[in-house]
Amino acid sequence: MALLKLDKVEEAEDAATRGLAVDPENKSLQTAAKKIADRKAVKERIVARKKAEEERARKENLVLSTALRARQIRTRKTDQPPDMEDSKIRLVPDPLSPESSVEFPAVFLYPMDAQSDFIKGFSEMHTIEDHLDYIFPLPWDTKKEYNVANVECFMQTVTGGLIKAGKKVPLLQILTGGKVEVVDQLVRIFIVPSSKTAAFIAEMKARKEG
Repeated sequence: MALLKLDKVEEAEDAATRGLAVDPENKSLQTAAKKIADRKAVKERIVARKKAEEERARKENLVLSTALRARQIRTRKTDQPPDMEDSKIRLVPDPLSPESSVEFPAVFLYPMDAQSDFIKGFSEMHTIEDHLDYIFPLPWDTKKEYNVANVECFMQTVTGGLIKAGKKVPLLQILTGGKVEVVDQLVRIFIVPSSKTAAFIAEMKARKEG
């Protein structure tokens, strides 16, 4: 029983088995043996469940990586990924089906105002405009500079430059082809008022060259 309290189930089982071999009618040993067997069954179920969860996660990752490669979507991890809790790239509705759509966590960055919006699930089939439609008007935009018609959208390229992202273009079309990459599972999109795009591009160019 002391071994069982320490959760040394195999040692406890061995001790009980040896004891019952000597005194098979011992009620205390019989009670202990049952408790040990119950705990052993619980531990075996926990191990089996963990193994099944790990196997499912392995299969989900394999199907997802295959889906991303088929779409020619580049991804990269860094040593310091942002904390997004449970948000990650995933296949929906079925993470084990290659016919599912890919969803990405995304952040809309408003660099000219040091603001941002986080989107937990941006479907590859949806457009930037689909999300701007419900995000706008922005509560902090006192100058009313941000509306769907007068903003332009940009993403950084693999080489550190900028590419213009069409507001009405499905995300899949923007990400396909290798010009941009999804870093640390997060799609980053810059949203800039049209009147300030020249200043933004100049600032990003200077930052790249610096």
